[in-house]
Amino acid sequence: MDKKEFEFLLKSGEGINLEFKESFDSKNIAKSIVAFANSEGGRILLGVNDKCQVKGINITNKLKSEIQDIARNCDPEIKIVLETYENVLIIHVEEGKNKPYRCSQGFSIREGSSSQKLSTDEIREFFNKERKIIFDEKINPDFTFKNGFDKKKFNAFIEKAKIIRTIPDKEILKNIGVLSENGEDFKNAGALFFCDDIEKFLPHAIITCVLYKGLDKVYIIDKKDFHSDILTNYNEALNYFYKNLRLVYKIEGFGPRKEILELPDEALKEALINAIAHRDYNERGARIQVDIFDDRVEISNPGGLIIKEEEFGKRSLSRNPLIFGLLQRLDLVEKVGSGIKRIKDSMKRLGLKPPKFEFGKFFAIVLYRPTKEDLGRFAGENAPQKTPQKTPQKPTELEQKILNLIRNKPAMPRSEIAKELSIADDTVKEYLAKLKIKGFLKRIGADRGGYWEVKDEN
Repeated sequence: MDKKEFEFLLKSGEGINLEFKESFDSKNIAKSIVAFANSEGGRILLGVNDKCQVKGINITNKLKSEIQDIARNCDPEIKIVLETYENVLIIHVEEGKNKPYRCSQGFSIREGSSSQKLSTDEIREFFNKERKIIFDEKINPDFTFKNGFDKKKFNAFIEKAKIIRTIPDKEILKNIGVLSENGEDFKNAGALFFCDDIEKFLPHAIITCVLYKGLDKVYIIDKKDFHSDILTNYNEALNYFYKNLRLVYKIEGFGPRKEILELPDEALKEALINAIAHRDYNERGARIQVDIFDDRVEISNPGGLIIKEEEFGKRSLSRNPLIFGLLQRLDLVEKVGSGIKRIKDSMKRLGLKPPKFEFGKFFAIVLYRPTKEDLGRFAGENAPQKTPQKTPQKPTELEQKILNLIRNKPAMPRSEIAKELSIADDTVKEYLAKLKIKGFLKRIGADRGGYWEVKDEN
């Protein structure tokens, strides 16, 4: 390993195939080795803390021998290679060919940037369901650099994940786990994140959003299929919520009325990410479905729970660990297993009916929209709720800053707005969608080559 690659690993941080250990602990090392072998392999940097700081370790033959013994004593034996870089010991763990593996600590598997311990029944069920080959790690022979790879999507990912380009792009793709060691073959996760049109490679991976009139699926008002990459589909589905859910007034204390979406933004985002990260992509006859009814929103995905139902909401295990890890790099998922709690808490904070979770061949999250009583409570009076696309209201402080920038430079790109205001690119996209809905902005021309028109705020 050369200096450039080592520095890249430090800057990219822990992930699906990289873990830092400040000191040697035989139990923790064993658990990590097993987790990597049960996943897609990876590297453990011994002598680096979780803040990416090199602390160093005393590398002796005795230490190397102990680590080799740990790998040999796993069941089955796990193949590892040891490498030193200055005062850091690097443990290379190959993906196992005889999964599942276990050590004296039991079974474990890689989940994002951490190793999750599983029971015997869970590990058997997991690998039986996935036929020992996890979908997001399978090679996709149709998706190549010349056929489908979108360099702009890759560049956007690098920027959002704050990855420093100190090594070639192919090496970055290999390090984040989406490209095979030969540097040519993409895994399914690579197609999902960096495609120009996912329908050409994995047609079942699209997201469908439907707006209904009433409480059932009889009368369809609007239907949209989103078939770009994972991140674009996620943002498009969020915008669909912003366009079709009501904006309501909420009074807090003696302050002015605050305009909020009728369902908490956090709950909508968590439910969508949950569907993307945990769906069964081996099921080709179904897709992620977003249904908006008069009284509720349902977000469903193919694939039931892998964990026991009584542990739901307390811990998490994704059937797509590589996808989960990439989403984690984008800060779209936080602590493993905390998403369901955040959905419940955000609904509770608004005083809304608790969400409902449905299990089976499909997993669904049902978020109940506010009743008339809820709307009255939000306002503290019989104030009217309003739907999107009504008369524009006064913009928020951040919205006003965005409008001022666009007024001075109508063709200003989203990335430049984000840089100017020191906010995320995705945040700008969300606010532009809201400003369109409120009537402050109008897009003139195509996405590329067009410009924004700021409408009269009065």
